[in-house]
Order: sequence, then C-alpha cells, then structure tokens
Amino acid sequence: MKKRITISMIACCMIITAVMLFVNCQKKDLPADLVVQNGKIVTMDDSLPEVTAVAVRNGIVAAIGTDEELSSFIGPDTEVIDLQGKLAVPGFIDAHAHFTGIGQAKLGLDLMSVKNWDEVISKVKAAAADAAPGTWIQGRGWHQEKWDSVPSPNVDGLPFHHELSRISPENPVLLKHASGHSCFANANAMKRAGISRSTPDPPGGEIVRDKQGRPIGIFRETAQRLLEKTLNEALEKRTPDQIYAEKKRVVELADQYCLSKGITSFHDAGASFETIDLYKEFVEKGKLGVRLYVMIKADNTSLRDRINNYRIEGLGNNHLTVRAIKHLADGALGAHGAWLLEPYEDLPSSIGLNIAPMEEIRETARIAIENDFQLNIHCIGDRANREILNIYENAFLSHPEKKDLRWRIEHSQHLHPDDIPRFGGLGVIASMQGIHCTSDGPWVWKRLGEKRAEEGAYMWRTLMETGAVICNGTDAPVEDVDPLPSFHATISRKLKDGRVFYPDQRMSPEEALRSYTLNAAYAGFQEDRLGSLIPGKLADIVILSKDIMTIPENEILDTDVLTTIVGGKILYQKP
Repeated sequence: MKKRITISMIACCMIITAVMLFVNCQKKDLPADLVVQNGKIVTMDDSLPEVTAVAVRNGIVAAIGTDEELSSFIGPDTEVIDLQGKLAVPGFIDAHAHFTGIGQAKLGLDLMSVKNWDEVISKVKAAAADAAPGTWIQGRGWHQEKWDSVPSPNVDGLPFHHELSRISPENPVLLKHASGHSCFANANAMKRAGISRSTPDPPGGEIVRDKQGRPIGIFRETAQRLLEKTLNEALEKRTPDQIYAEKKRVVELADQYCLSKGITSFHDAGASFETIDLYKEFVEKGKLGVRLYVMIKADNTSLRDRINNYRIEGLGNNHLTVRAIKHLADGALGAHGAWLLEPYEDLPSSIGLNIAPMEEIRETARIAIENDFQLNIHCIGDRANREILNIYENAFLSHPEKKDLRWRIEHSQHLHPDDIPRFGGLGVIASMQGIHCTSDGPWVWKRLGEKRAEEGAYMWRTLMETGAVICNGTDAPVEDVDPLPSFHATISRKLKDGRVFYPDQRMSPEEALRSYTLNAAYAGFQEDRLGSLIPGKLADIVILSKDIMTIPENEILDTDVLTTIVGGKILYQKP
C-alpha cells in the first residue's frame, strides 16, 4: 500500500513539475526567438486590432503589445526586426489556387502578358527554334478578351491554328487558356491525338469548328482531355528519374514564388493522390515553406477506395492538411463554359457547359459527408450554383447529425438573386477571388447583359449581409498568386479602363484583409491556429512596404512584400 502511495506521489510530483515547466516557459521574462517591433501590426483580433510589437517563441506567437511591453522578451539571442513604421499583417492565405499549376507555368511559355495573337505566335516560334523535333511546346496564360486586336479569321474571337501550325510544323503545341478551361493546339498536336473533322464533342466539352466543321484548334472544357491524353503519354516515356525531378522542381518553384508574394498558407484546389504523396514527402523532409490545405480531386471509385488513407491533419508542424474534396460543375465565363439559367447575351445558342453529371456529384457529396470531408465544388454560372446548393441542402437534410461542415462553392461568381441568401442560410462558404471581378469585368456585361451582371455578378457585400462567409484568393495560375492585386480589386472593383464594377459591392480594407486571413483560415478549419496574430497561434507574418489599410487605392498596386515569416522563421526577404 505504501509503495502504491509513493508511486502515486512521485507521479503527481512529475505532473506538477511538468506543469510548472510549461508555465515558466511562457513567462514574459524568458527571451523570445523573434521580436517584430516599431511598426503597425494588424492582428485581425477584434479585442486588440492593432499593436506595435509581436514576440515569437518556438514558432508560436508568445505575446503582442507595445514595444515597451514586449521589451522583456528581447534577450541576447533574440532576432529583432525593426519595422521602421511599416505594416505587418497575418500571413496571406490564398483560399483557392493550384499549387503545381503555378510551378508548371514557370516551366512553360508564360502567355499572361501577351497583347495579341501575333505575340503568341512570336513566343512559340522562338521556342520551336530551340526545341528538338517532336518535343511538345507548352504554355499558359493567353486570354483573347484581353488582346488589343481580334485575330482574323476567328470564331467567337478565337484564332485559327494555321499560323501556329506553319511556324511549328515538327513540334506539337498545346497552349492553355488563362482560365485553364480551354486550350489551343496546332496541327501536329491534333494529328498525334487523332483529331479530325469527324471527332465528336465529348460530354461536357466542345471542339470549336469553322463553318465547314473543321477544328480550328480550340478545345473547351473536357475536350481538352483529347490532347492531354496524348501529351501525357509522351511525357510518360521519360525515365522515372526525369519525371520525378520535374515534379520536385514544380513544387519547389511554386513554394518559392508563393513565399515571395507573402503567401504563407495555400488551399490547393484539386490534387491527385500521387501529388499528395509528393507533398507529404516534402513536408516530412522539412522542405516545404508554405502551409498546404489540399482538396483531393479524384473519381468517386478512387475516393471510396482511398479517401480514409489520405486524411491528414497538420502534418509537419501544420504544413500539410488533407480533409477536402474538389469537384467541378461547370466551366469558365470567358470561354462560354459557365453553366447559366438563361442563354449567353453574346451567344444565344448556348447556356454553357455542365462538366459533370449531377448524379455523379451527388455521389461525391455522399462520400464526403459520410467520411467527414469538406466538399468544395467549382461553380461559376448561376445554374451551376443553384444545382450545387440544391445538392448541398439535400445532403445536409439527409444527415442532420453532421454539424459544422463548412462546405464551399468555389468561385460563386454569377448568382441568381434568389440563391444569394441560401449561402448564409445553409452555412455554405463562398470561396471567391477578388481579382476575377476586375479581370473578367470588361466582358461580364457582354456575356450576361446589364441586368444579370448587376443582380448577380461578384456579390460580395450582398452575400456578407445575408450571413455568408467569403474567403479570397487568386485561382493561380489563372491569375498571378500575388494577393495585393486581388486585395486592391476587392476594395476598389476598378477595371483597367477606370470604370468601377458595381461599387456598392466593394469590401472595406478590413473586410478584404479578413477574407485573406481569418476567413480563409476558417474555410480550412484552421482558425484556431492561423489567420490572426494572437498568443498561441502560429507566427505567420508578412511585412509590407506600404500600409495597404490606409493608403490611396492606386498605391496598393505599388506595394511590395518585404519579408515573409512562417512559423517564426524568415523564409523570404526582398533582395
């Protein structure tokens, strides 16, 4: 009996000692690893929204307050960053983008800034001159609506392949639209894929043709797979070492670029199981700087068989989380692929494209809810949004025991007024991208007409007023992953020509920053550790060259990311 008491007393003493050690480790007079001071630090915490200093210990925010209050945290080995009056904010969280897409875009032709079809031809011609015969030439970023001239001949403003085929006769060419929802191919690529006048349109896709029914080189939505299959077969002929080296390089390039733009967390909107394995390898080796929240993109059979083996929560000090599924209901507005309730204003013969059968998505919803996974579905057109809201509502009603699901609609760009209140009512998160509003704005009127555009396009404020949570992002590589242009678009809605796209829907700077930090953390079930700078949360901080919360709107676009800190470690500094 005495022995038992002695053992119990020893155990109690050990517990008390451990507790005392923990408490002592949190004492203010113990030095911090890092102190950021002498500036304006926006915390995103309503109880103390702004401070001048933050102390970090073991990758966690240890304290916030004034420089004087935190002076005791500075010891001989503490790294001190003097903001010199500049602004620091919680690390930006891009709530919808494509991580490997960013890296892959860095390996191919960058067509984001081309002004016309002639410039596309020029870039491909230069690439073909250096490429070995038979090598695929890839690129991404062109957008016909942004060109300063309309090519001739054309279909819906889209050029014919003939010039592209002439300057690259021995090399197959595949150029992705900026949106990723269409692509352009030359004759060599189409021949390799076996595409001819008699090739039928696949379900959910379109081969754009001339008046004689001949393919002009443009492939919309699922029709792209006809080319991608052939491209992938060619790429798979490389050695395993070559394939692996490129995959690693893609992740490295994406990671470095995101950090340079102040992105500390990234919601990857659609990754395969194999890509997740690669991410896991990076994280376990401590080689990934950005925190990834990953949405699995796979068919229902694969999801049923493998989903429970891929549930990951906070691997590698919260650098990898996998607990969401991604699906697509429709295409993009620019390519006339958004699924609408009424025909396009500028293409009355079309209501867009439904990419996946609703029955298939209903099954995905069943898999998600039964396995406690978040479901995030790409919807741009008002018909797509309505159909998916219906599926979500039915799933919720069928499983009343499931709480706090936080299912999302990715983009939520064009809504019928009747469906706007349903987001808040159902607790569906609107995962939107501020930059899409100003990038797409010039042709939204053409596609939808004035009435539909005003009532349902990018309805940020109306959604918020009806109780919806909005998170922000870029959809990179559709747009640059840089959060500052998207932040600017969110508070200004200003187009390049100076027009403002329905200014009554603008967010305030505070609301816009929240959509890029705390709301985005909430959209990934991570608001307890990310999205604000308060004691106990992960120390992800971005230092900016200008105060984006107070400067004139036009100066936001001239603001630079000076320093990116993830878990208290400086991972990027502007040269």
